[in-house]
Amino acid sequence: MAYSPEAVRAKLTSLNETQDSIVATSQWLLFHRRHAPSTAQLWLAHLQTPTLTPAKRLNLIYLVNEVVQQSRARGKTDFVLAFEPIIAEATASAYKGANESVQGKIGRVVEVWRQRGVFERTILDAVEARLEEVRRAKGGKSGGRQLGGTLFGGTSGSGNGVVPVELEGVAKSLASVTKADVTKTPAVENAEREFQKVTDASAAVPSPPVHAARLSALLRSLATAQGAVEASVRARRELLAGLERLVQESKVKLAEDEATMEMLGVRKEGIEVKKREVEDGIMRGLSNPSSPVAASAPATEGLAQDGAVQTNGNGAESTAPEAESFTPPPPEIES
Repeated sequence: MAYSPEAVRAKLTSLNETQDSIVATSQWLLFHRRHAPSTAQLWLAHLQTPTLTPAKRLNLIYLVNEVVQQSRARGKTDFVLAFEPIIAEATASAYKGANESVQGKIGRVVEVWRQRGVFERTILDAVEARLEEVRRAKGGKSGGRQLGGTLFGGTSGSGNGVVPVELEGVAKSLASVTKADVTKTPAVENAEREFQKVTDASAAVPSPPVHAARLSALLRSLATAQGAVEASVRARRELLAGLERLVQESKVKLAEDEATMEMLGVRKEGIEVKKREVEDGIMRGLSNPSSPVAASAPATEGLAQDGAVQTNGNGAESTAPEAESFTPPPPEIES
């Protein structure tokens, strides 16, 4: 089957959940890879059809997963580049309105993309940011979006931390940039094709009325492309402003932390000096003991000559006994 927008729509409409259907459709699209930008836009338009069921949208997610992975395996980047600008918007569209079962399957596909590096990290961060927006809009629990991890709790790459509050604005700006690219890319390509066609010197010059009509159509295409690019420029400037604010805030916090670190270091050194002084004082006291206490009084303490009163060991006063005379008294003289 030759390539045409109608043929692509027919392939997408007949797609079902079987592996054979997904593989066969992806092989056909890969064969016509030079039409990758057009295929991506047709795929997005079909996925966003209001009457399409969540299960059909899931099949389209499976299809792009197969196409992009096979394209990378063959060393071709046509479909990778074609789907990168629209994959966040498309995944959010498929996720929105789906039941928990379908949402879980979409989440596992996103996890595979991150684990295998199917898309750039910034693209996957934008995908997860858009899915988080859908969850919040539905009143679900926030905190599912992760930076450097996976949306549904898996770990991959450099970490699994939840995006902090400081990065919420940056994540939204990044999603706006991705959304602007969805409109910008096809508008610019269409304007370029029409410009080359109208200004082709080798082409036959049409009649003035036809030429005027073509020039008018080209002006409309150029204006549309210019507006799309201007929207992309505004989104990118907003993203850069958010990043610059984040960098400036980080510089202020860094200066505060460095000052606190220096202050704590000075205090620590002062306390260490004081501790050494106290320890040195303790060691000096142990090496120079104080004078010993006087010994107890000898057993002879309290004895004194001439009957002097002395103090015994208990502090009580005692009288020294009289010395016995060794000369007997003279005999009494009889009268």
